[in-house]
Amino acid sequence: MNIDFNKNNDGLVPVIIQNYLNNQVLMLGYMNEEAFYKTQEIGKVTFFSRSKNRLWTKGEESGNFLEVKSISIDCDQDSILIKVKPFGPTCHTGSITCFQEISNRGFIYELEQTINDRIDLDNDPDSYTNKLYKRGINKVAQKVGEEAVELVIEAKDNNDDLFLNEAADLMYHYLILLKTKGFQLEDVENILKSRENNPRREE
Repeated sequence: MNIDFNKNNDGLVPVIIQNYLNNQVLMLGYMNEEAFYKTQEIGKVTFFSRSKNRLWTKGEESGNFLEVKSISIDCDQDSILIKVKPFGPTCHTGSITCFQEISNRGFIYELEQTINDRIDLDNDPDSYTNKLYKRGINKVAQKVGEEAVELVIEAKDNNDDLFLNEAADLMYHYLILLKTKGFQLEDVENILKSRENNPRREE
């Protein structure tokens, strides 16, 4: 990556930090060349703190680190976009983002990651998700079918709360089914995107 750290007299470039799961912008900071190389070396976002006049790894005091997932630069080579996995709130105020913007958009990917962690990392015998997964594809598929039927039944009634809760249950179990089959939501999303240029004709 050829980043122009000399474009400004202070040798700093702006760095946008974005949640890799839901694309929410978390904060803006600045890096000099040394901070950029350290970020690559340790895999945690490290800024140059103008107030402290030194390198500063986000989370070095709070433990709320920003784990690097990807790094890209803009077309002018004078600003950086880093997608991260945040550990805890990003803002010093305790907020998820320094911009005070809380959105449920993209939450489904966070939920998918939680399901994966329950299965791959936690291995908690009391976890409903983990227990269902271990029962195998037949049980998982059966559960998805049951939830789909319940959603259809509620769709024919006028109780919006019950309908939305059944829709949420179906989505949750659908994500477990994808995991059981070895796929991710992104794989399904790619199929849908491919159909934009090749739409199916209605029968």
